[in-house]
Amino acid sequence: MSDDHTHVQEFFGSRAADWDSRFPDDGPAYAAAVALMGLRAGDRVLDAGCGTGRALPPLRAAVGGTGVVVAADLTPAMLEAAVRAGRDADGQLLLADVTALPLRPESLDAVFAAGLIAHLPDPAGNLVELARVVRPGGTLAFFHPIGRAALAARQGRQITADDLRAEHNLGPLLSGSGWDLTSYVDEDARFLALAVRRG
Repeated sequence: MSDDHTHVQEFFGSRAADWDSRFPDDGPAYAAAVALMGLRAGDRVLDAGCGTGRALPPLRAAVGGTGVVVAADLTPAMLEAAVRAGRDADGQLLLADVTALPLRPESLDAVFAAGLIAHLPDPAGNLVELARVVRPGGTLAFFHPIGRAALAARQGRQITADDLRAEHNLGPLLSGSGWDLTSYVDEDARFLALAVRRG
């Protein structure tokens, strides 16, 4: 396991037990973001870096009983918290690295990723991996329940020009990885970037 992965597991593993109680009001923001993905009944969707699975109920509602919801996370404690919250009823939980997914090529219609991009060890290469598992025309959603400025203020830091989530960085990064950025919103109440898998 790389140092990047060990750091991610240590960071989130120590916070998993009380993660949801630290952010108790994020549910509506997750539901609103999922609603903008254009998912349909029967679609197959991955929650990449699912954490405690807060996106799973709206994802399941969007794809219905005939759809497939898979949730992958690197940190066992986060998946355990998802089970305690009962969210495993809405999707299949996988202890898996989103940089090397155990999924077939083009097996998904969409990927939802909350707070993921900052934790990718090789963003360009890792976005290629996400593109590998999504069919042409499929959707990628990068989401955070608060915008970049609000998150930076919460963390006591400044936004820098090299922030991967800045539109001038994210657009070319996605484009070079098989995706086309189609929508970008960065406001205090949410961050949501939507992209479409090129054919």
